[in-house]
Amino acid sequence: MSDSTLTTAEREFTITRVFDAPRELVFHAWTDPDQLVEWAGPEGFSTPRDSIVVEPEVGGRYESLMVSDADGTTFPSSGVFREIVEPERLVFTWGDPTSPDSISIITVTFDDSGDNKTTMTFHLLAPGPLSPDDGAAQGWGQSLNRLAELLRR
Repeated sequence: MSDSTLTTAEREFTITRVFDAPRELVFHAWTDPDQLVEWAGPEGFSTPRDSIVVEPEVGGRYESLMVSDADGTTFPSSGVFREIVEPERLVFTWGDPTSPDSISIITVTFDDSGDNKTTMTFHLLAPGPLSPDDGAAQGWGQSLNRLAELLRR
């Protein structure tokens, strides 16, 4: 990762990162459960492999369960893929499956930046206002830091 920017608005935020990896590899890290286990979740959280379901097709679902390393508290998330253009774009819903009012739309684009680098833009549109203490932007940012570490290996 050589670049990182974050912009926020009342109901959305965008994170842009440049990864030192070809976009095919960065895209695949979003749809491969064996890679998601390595990076999905902020610092201090794990996502057990047996909790990850990914059906990378339009209308396909995904599910995961983040677990707090400190106290074992669990945080389920799930969604449905709305658009997949490999290796350029993913659009999917994201949220707590027990709270339908919390479902957000996430769009991730992967642009070939040359020299085996990928500019990835992550955009989240929330169903309601985001506050600075919401934690979503920070949590996704930390997850993307973990993704950058995985891609360096």
